[in-house]
Amino acid sequence: MMTRPLALAALALAFALTGCNDKNKVTDLENENADLRAQLEKAEKDRDAAMAERDAAGARAADAGKSGDTASKDFAGIEGISATRVGNEVHVSIEGDVLFDSGKTSLRDTAKKSLDKMVAVLNDKYKGKFIRVAGFTDTDPIKKSGFKSNYHLGFDRAYAVREYMIGKGMDGKVMSLSSYGPDVPLKTKALSRRVEVIVVD
Repeated sequence: MMTRPLALAALALAFALTGCNDKNKVTDLENENADLRAQLEKAEKDRDAAMAERDAAGARAADAGKSGDTASKDFAGIEGISATRVGNEVHVSIEGDVLFDSGKTSLRDTAKKSLDKMVAVLNDKYKGKFIRVAGFTDTDPIKKSGFKSNYHLGFDRAYAVREYMIGKGMDGKVMSLSSYGPDVPLKTKALSRRVEVIVVD
């Protein structure tokens, strides 16, 4: 049978251990609380940054809309050509059906008139700017034209436009080539078939 002093000692030890556990729990809760406060502060900073970026994007979109009108006016009236500004780029889209016969990469004679007017605007308004010439096709798979894929067709069409532009005095050293093939279709097949001259303004 446990003696009274021994029982009291055991009881004191139990209270001490309980107190120790309580202190540990308090410390854990304080640490958890500090972590939560840090997470909240970070979430608030992220929210503020997201709101600032949203506002900045809205301002850029407003500016792009204003500049887009200018870009559109620069190329207005040229058959088969439309232009718009996207950020710091001017996208000049040339209808593929104006440029080429179906499945072909040789420029139509009538297309050269439009390209001449486009080159004149580029030399007047955007001289010296870096230019990307990109070919796009519709999503129909290649069957009869002899090209391995729409990517090959898109590239050769972009190449034909770039070579024509160089032949008209534009600097080929600041012009790159690419093909997106069928990857960026527009609302219709006719609109999807195009070459874009993208000016980094």
